[in-house]
Amino acid sequence: MAIDPRDPSPEYLAFWRERHLCTLTTLRPDGSPHVVPVGVTYDPEAGIARVITNKNSRKVAHIQAAGADGARVAVCQAEGKRWATLEGRAVVRTAADLIADAVRRYSERYGRTPAPNPDRVLIEIAIHRAMGRG
Repeated sequence: MAIDPRDPSPEYLAFWRERHLCTLTTLRPDGSPHVVPVGVTYDPEAGIARVITNKNSRKVAHIQAAGADGARVAVCQAEGKRWATLEGRAVVRTAADLIADAVRRYSERYGRTPAPNPDRVLIEIAIHRAMGRG
């Protein structure tokens, strides 16, 4: 079911605020999917999803390899019959203030603050499509 990513239903937004393990799908250079578990925060007002991670991860390498326009990615979560997917273009951000904001958002959603990590970066996804079933 298609959803307006900037104006999701209250149920869809509530699902994205619950504590769920998510997946991030990036594309390898050969075009095959690389799917890994991640924590995701969703900001519909800004049209952005955020993932914090280590700068040396494969997912970061895949996104950076796509160039300045970013990489096509998807994040997804599921529980029982409920599921939600956000698709968009991802870029890697290294600005300390953006990473701190992403860590704060992660802490709010997941109920814990990640340990400090000098190699932490932010994967910022400009969402162009949202789908799901509540």
